[in-house]
Amino acid sequence: LHSTSRRQRQMCIRDSLKWIQLNNAGTEGYCEPGLLPEGAQLANATGAYGMAISEHMIGCLFALRKKLLLYWDNQKAHCWHSEGHVKVIERSNVLVIGCGDIGMTFGRKMNALGCRVSGIRRRVSKKSDCPEWMEGMYGMDSLEELLPKADIVAMSLPGNASTYHVLSRERIALLSDNAVVLNVGRGTAIDTDALADALYARKIAGAALDVTDPEPLPADSPLWELGNLVITPHVAGNFYLAETFERIVKIAGENLSAWANGTPYRNVVDFTTGYRK
Repeated sequence: LHSTSRRQRQMCIRDSLKWIQLNNAGTEGYCEPGLLPEGAQLANATGAYGMAISEHMIGCLFALRKKLLLYWDNQKAHCWHSEGHVKVIERSNVLVIGCGDIGMTFGRKMNALGCRVSGIRRRVSKKSDCPEWMEGMYGMDSLEELLPKADIVAMSLPGNASTYHVLSRERIALLSDNAVVLNVGRGTAIDTDALADALYARKIAGAALDVTDPEPLPADSPLWELGNLVITPHVAGNFYLAETFERIVKIAGENLSAWANGTPYRNVVDFTTGYRK
């Protein structure tokens, strides 16, 4: 009887649910058909993470291009040794795959560093989708054309069926040996084995992964041994920057007020796509 009563209470709470506020931009697991009652609103935290994650990406990029990883190893070994030529970041061709808050913030900062920035998004509906600092905004059907020209590929995609292995083995093969891949979205957006093969063979210059597939990355993964790869344990966002937490609280507060007053919510998610409407 106790078990039955608890299930009844849970069903009552579920059926009266009006709004769920996520503290992240990803919506995996929340958009399954029938999971939420009809009419319930799901809102994410898009807009909270751009500052923190874009700076993380830039830090990783400089570490790779300027060989700071090698010099860190030398420092630990008390070794005064030149690692030779480095790569320039200014004038790089940057391809941003996933042009939400994170991708666009990163792209804007890279443009300020003197780079030529192009974007890939799921849908390009109007000219205003492309800001004046961006060379162009393209759909996924242009990916194969743009990848060979890219010096920096920045990925900030959510995890769903449409983004699985967007950077497949075939597409990784299109990259130049100067290319650096940065992934801060979901690890499943990249074919991990293909990326590892390309890095080991120096078919691409390097990569930085804040997300992996699988995650956490197993201790016996060959990725750990790569000298041209930066691995961080999904820490680019989260609450490690105080401003991120403040932004999330602000979004939640605005939506709490919207719930109380019957006004539209901010960052409402489309259940059919998993993206903000």
